[in-house]
Amino acid sequence: MSYSSELALQYIDGQWKPGSGSWEIIDFNPYNGEKIASITVATVAEVDQAYRAAERAQKEWAQVNPYTRRLVFERALRIVEDREREITEIIIDELGGTRVKAGFELALTKDMFREAMHLSLRPEGRILPSPVDGKENRLYRLPVGVVGIISPFNFPLFLSLKSVAPALALGNGVVLKPHQNTPIVGGTLIARILEEAGLPPGLLNVVVTDIAEIGDALIEHPVPKVISFTGSDKVGRHVAQVAAGHFKRTVLELGGNSALIVLDDADLDYAVDAAVFSRFAHQGQVCMAANRVLVDRSVEKEFTERFVARIRGLRVGDPKDPATHIGPLINPNQADAIEAQIIQAIDGGATALLRGRTEGTLMEPSVLTGVPADAPILSTEIFGPVVLVIPFDGEDEAVRIANDTPFGLSGAVHTGDVERGVRVAQRIDTGMIHVNDGTIADEPIVAFGGEKASGVGRLNGESTIEAFTTLKWIGVQHGRSAFPF
Repeated sequence: MSYSSELALQYIDGQWKPGSGSWEIIDFNPYNGEKIASITVATVAEVDQAYRAAERAQKEWAQVNPYTRRLVFERALRIVEDREREITEIIIDELGGTRVKAGFELALTKDMFREAMHLSLRPEGRILPSPVDGKENRLYRLPVGVVGIISPFNFPLFLSLKSVAPALALGNGVVLKPHQNTPIVGGTLIARILEEAGLPPGLLNVVVTDIAEIGDALIEHPVPKVISFTGSDKVGRHVAQVAAGHFKRTVLELGGNSALIVLDDADLDYAVDAAVFSRFAHQGQVCMAANRVLVDRSVEKEFTERFVARIRGLRVGDPKDPATHIGPLINPNQADAIEAQIIQAIDGGATALLRGRTEGTLMEPSVLTGVPADAPILSTEIFGPVVLVIPFDGEDEAVRIANDTPFGLSGAVHTGDVERGVRVAQRIDTGMIHVNDGTIADEPIVAFGGEKASGVGRLNGESTIEAFTTLKWIGVQHGRSAFPF
């Protein structure tokens, strides 16, 4: 599965071909800056071709026996399992993900293919009674038709497939636009896997392009009925506005500013382990990452000493090295933006318990405390290896601080009393939260999504069925209705 040339193409209507745009997206290795591939961008005309192909292919696909549809995902799972080592190297090269991160993403990916196999068989109709004599009401759950998917750069394989695989399993066609920093792992690699697994041509189309070339064509196009977007809240707002103007449903999985709360009776060593992983997994480029670690003042000193000591021991460097904990950020602009956030916070009065250096895309961890209540860094998503330690006095203050953010995606509560943890968790305005665990979790049958600026809608399990299907009411009169005129 060579990826430097074979996958540096558009995949439209079952054909691999270059885009017809006048410029190229250059795919770089974020660690060493080496060029992986160049891909000529798709144009508005090619977006139209992709949607029209999906529309044509979907009509026949929807009639395929779901037991037959599920075989595609069974074969795709075997392909991933057989080529796991090769895919790992692609993830490391294109994302700068460490080997641990690659393994984590591949495990989630395999779970998603397994779930897609089950989803093919899950949609159920219903027969409901009627107040009209002789009549029955049949509710059919049907595919929406075509789904447009826009995926991010941080977990591109899994987060693309999180919508792609269920949408296809439920009988839809798909057009996928991966992030321009991860066009292979988030796009063309998926097309190749599903092509080899026997997915009929035209059902999945991958367009590698940019808003500078196509504007809002991917959202405004008349064919897709649902737009699934994963990314920043800023872009998500725009997607929602454009989609609503064209009467399209949206599933928006957006950013976060999660809090990991350490209560006074927590197992501190375990809480440290959870906090370190929750903040620094994939260099902090995770929407569910624990930006803020809230610690009861009675254990603040002890926890912070252990926490900072653990972070000092994290190894930053080459993601190919199995000993590396923190690899590069996705691009230099991202590193510069995080560095600016740190400087602004320190200039505003925050104290650096640990101040990491930045060299290109490599950032050593930073730990800030004493952050003023009005500091912008407190209420924004930090997509890098920076963590804020915030003391609190009692549960009520912990809840207030945790909720003092426009986001509400994930979180965690650490305590020696599970039911106490659940009571605190219930008071946090977030779509997901975990007691005595990390903030980063995704399971294929559990509803995934956020509150507030962290998104709209849910994915996984029953939520995915709701997202990518529609209900159709067919009333059947077995007798004769009485009409008033």
